[in-house]
Amino acid sequence: MKKILCLCVVIILGMACQPKDESITLFLAGDSTVANKPYKEGNPEKGWGQVFPLYFNEGVKIENHAVNGRSTKSFMDEGKWDALMQSVSPGDYVFIEFGHNDSKNQDTTRYAAANGAYSDHLRQFVEDVRRLQATPVLLTPIVRRKFDEQGRFYDTHGDYPEAVRKIARDMDVLLIDLHAATRVLVEQVGEETSKKLFLHIGVHEYAHLELPIEDDTHLSAYGAFKVADMVVAVLKEKAPELVPFIKM
Repeated sequence: MKKILCLCVVIILGMACQPKDESITLFLAGDSTVANKPYKEGNPEKGWGQVFPLYFNEGVKIENHAVNGRSTKSFMDEGKWDALMQSVSPGDYVFIEFGHNDSKNQDTTRYAAANGAYSDHLRQFVEDVRRLQATPVLLTPIVRRKFDEQGRFYDTHGDYPEAVRKIARDMDVLLIDLHAATRVLVEQVGEETSKKLFLHIGVHEYAHLELPIEDDTHLSAYGAFKVADMVVAVLKEKAPELVPFIKM
């Protein structure tokens, strides 16, 4: 009996003396442009958050909580934000990118006006993260690939990107302006080449496809890497504490 008791004490003390995991966790909150996609056969869609871990060495972990179709409102209402907050520790980062679904004013479960509930939710997110002594990072939504009959790009996000920028200024939050960066990229490469960034997939590319895919919102693997490149470029410039962990 004494031997068993001593063994238990040794095990407990050994567990207590194990070194604490000192790695930094980067949490991602967002919609389908960020989310992980199933690795099923013939799935061409990727969120930029899905490839994001490939940019980091040991010492940084990525937890992607982004979910298809979510807005700031539905992400909160479904308890996904609270669940994320329960895992955050001091020194962690929380990346927040919404906007694609907040603008759907016909859907009461998701709609959040840019200068109303959307902004209110983002402010709450920032405050919640800071309360946990972690670092919030705000990201404007990536553009949709839209061109008019004259081949000129036009934007579909209205006031949402500027609402994010304003909150970042007012609350002194690190901003990654993906809306501006992806707009520049799409306009530079043009109407035809920009299809590679999104889901323009011919039936010959995947055996299971019966119809081609023409989707100007969601990212291809190539597009996901290009957006992740943009995120990492800003971190190298504005988050020096993360630079030692970024693969050069």
